[in-house]
Amino acid sequence: MNQPAVALEGPQKTADICDGSDAEVSVVATVFRDYGGKSVFSGPIATVKTHEDNALVREAIERPGLGRVLVVDGGGSLRCALLGGRLVVLAHENGWRGLIVFGCVRDADEMRQVPIGVRALQTNPLRSPKIGAGQHEIPVRFGDVTFRPGEFVYADEDGIVVTRAPLQSVSKTS
Repeated sequence: MNQPAVALEGPQKTADICDGSDAEVSVVATVFRDYGGKSVFSGPIATVKTHEDNALVREAIERPGLGRVLVVDGGGSLRCALLGGRLVVLAHENGWRGLIVFGCVRDADEMRQVPIGVRALQTNPLRSPKIGAGQHEIPVRFGDVTFRPGEFVYADEDGIVVTRAPLQSVSKTS
């Protein structure tokens, strides 16, 4: 998937998206913690599905991000980290807007220094094996939401939402 990302106008607040959008909005039910240097981020979705193996995560991050958000379905495993500080720096350098990991990360203090969004379930200092098992660019499901490559994700302090198309503007209806 090497198509350019759609430019989104300004920060989109998830509460405003839920209140003011005519589009179908899916709200992620899982509670994620914020580890990145940016708490608000959005972009087209790219996906990786893996279990306790970050080889495909690295492979995805090494490609141009094109303003996308990498959604990693790690099966919710808390036994090892799928993402660390070096990979977050690489993701930022390669143009990724954010990373959402249904699993663990490590090097949390380093991640806070990088201006990119990072969400994960929690931290674990143990690195994962690098076997290469898993899949790229397939629909993944967690938190009662299916994340499809090419759809759009918005994250802020209130949560994470997914829409099928980019939202160019959302009016506040408090």
